Amino acid sequence: MKQVVIFIKNETVLFVAWTLAFISAVFVKPSGAYFDYIDFRSLGILWSLMVIMQGLKQNGVFSFVGMRLLAKTKRVWQLAAVLIFLCFFCSMFITNDVALITFVPFAVMMLQACKKEGLMIPVIVLQTVAANLGSMLTPIGNPQNLYLFGISQMSVVEFICWMLPYTIFSGILLMGCICFLKGKSDPVVPAISERNLLTNENGRVRKACVYMGLFVLSLLVVGRVLAYGYMVVIVFVIVFIMEKETIFHVDYSLLLTFVGFFIFTGNMGKIPAVSSLLQQMIQGREVFLGVLISQCISNVPATLLLAGFTEEYKNLLLGVNIGGLGTLIASMASLISYKIFANTCSKEKGRYFMHFTVVNVLFLIALLLLYAVCKTEN
Repeated sequence: MKQVVIFIKNETVLFVAWTLAFISAVFVKPSGAYFDYIDFRSLGILWSLMVIMQGLKQNGVFSFVGMRLLAKTKRVWQLAAVLIFLCFFCSMFITNDVALITFVPFAVMMLQACKKEGLMIPVIVLQTVAANLGSMLTPIGNPQNLYLFGISQMSVVEFICWMLPYTIFSGILLMGCICFLKGKSDPVVPAISERNLLTNENGRVRKACVYMGLFVLSLLVVGRVLAYGYMVVIVFVIVFIMEKETIFHVDYSLLLTFVGFFIFTGNMGKIPAVSSLLQQMIQGREVFLGVLISQCISNVPATLLLAGFTEEYKNLLLGVNIGGLGTLIASMASLISYKIFANTCSKEKGRYFMHFTVVNVLFLIALLLLYAVCKTEN
C-alpha cells in the first residue's frame, strides 16, 4: 500500500489521467475505436524529441554552451541574464522540461561557485518562468504546442507569428525583472571547470553530432516533410546501436499520461450530453478556460481535455501557454525547478513558493492584459 501511495504522489497527473480514462470506459464500452482517439503522430514525435534531447544532454552539449556563455560574464546581472535566457531561448528547441532539468542544476552550481547563493530563489524562479514562456514560441517547445500544432494544421510560420508578440513581451518582462535583482552591478567571477566542457571522451562529440542530425530530421517531420513513422524507426535503431541506455531515460510517464487523457476526452466526445455541454462552455472562452483549467490540472492535460471541443486552436494555444503561469502545478515543468531547489535548500521551500507564486501571478496578469489589448485592436 505504501508503494501505491508513493507512486500516486510522484505520478499524480498520470494517476488522474488513467482514473478518468477508466471511469469514462464505464459509459463508453472499450473497443477498437479507442485506438482512433490516440494521436500517434504527436506521441511519436514527442518520444523522438525526448530521446534526442536526452542524448544531447548526457553528452554535455547544453553544459558546454552554458559554460562558454558564462565565461564572458563580469557582473551579477550578466550572470543572471545568461542563466535565465539560456532557459528562455533553449526551451524553444529542447522543450521547457529539458531546459529546466539541464540549466537549473547548472544555475545552482554556478551561483554556489560564485558565492551568490542569495540570488538562487529569484534566478531559479525566473528560469522557470523563462522556460515556460520561451517554449510557447515554437511547435516543439512543449507537449501542448506539439499536439495543437498537429491537429490544427497550422504552418510553422503561422504558429510562430501568432505566439511571437507574447514571446517578445515575455522577454522584455524578464529583462525588466533582472534589472531589479539585488546587487545587480556587483562583480562576479564564474568558476569554469574544464571538466564541464565538451570533450571527445567516449566519442561524445561524435555522438552529439549524430543527435544533432536526428534533431534536424525531427524538424522535417514537424514541418510535415517526412512521415513520423520513419523518424521513430530511424531514431530507435540509431540510438539503440549507439547508446541504448538513452532510450530508457525518457519520461514514459508523460507519454502514458497523454494516452490516458486521449481515451478520456475521446470517450467524453462520444457521450452526446457531455459533448454538447463542453462545446457550449468553451466556445469563445478558449483563452479563459485554458488559463483557468491549467491552474488546477496543469496545461498539458488542460489542452487534451479542451482540444476535442473547439476548433479555435489558436486561442486555446494561447490560453494553455499563458496558463502555464500562476500556480506551481499550472505547468508540470515548474515542479522540476521546485524539486531541484527543495533538494538543495530544503529550509527555504516556503520562501521559494511565495516568491514563485507572486512572480508567476504578475506575469500571468501582464500577459492577459496584453491579450486583452490585442483582442480590442482586432
